[in-house]
Amino acid sequence: MKLSILASTLAAVSAFAPASKTRMMTSLAAQDVPLANGAMSFNRVCREWRCKYTGDKATSESLEAIAKVVDEYLPTIKATSSGMTVNRLVCGSCLDFKLMMTVPLEDFGPWEQKGFEPESEFLEKIKAIEGVSQVETQTITNMEVSMSKCD
Repeated sequence: MKLSILASTLAAVSAFAPASKTRMMTSLAAQDVPLANGAMSFNRVCREWRCKYTGDKATSESLEAIAKVVDEYLPTIKATSSGMTVNRLVCGSCLDFKLMMTVPLEDFGPWEQKGFEPESEFLEKIKAIEGVSQVETQTITNMEVSMSKCD
């Protein structure tokens, strides 16, 4: 009885399956490092600098001061790697500020060996801003997830 229910369920579900054997999978370059038993991979690494700021996001003096430090150091940060991407994240409800710098995997080691220049200077400057707290860093993978059809 259980087998017949399973068989009829599978037959009904297969009616919604695509006719071709096309499946979706994330793109994977030759230099990617596998994670999660091959279910995902990475070839870009991100260094995140983060802190808490005070005040309303629209009028925060500490956030304004952080923005000025970012403007000051952005050319140096971008010069780290021709493949560098820089993203700024601001949360108005939890008062998070994050600067995420992502580089190709092959550029990460040399940047790490240099202490993630100009990280120490940047962090010291934002630590000195009134209203800034919980200054932290983190290294994480950061991959854009795109879908491609493959047979």
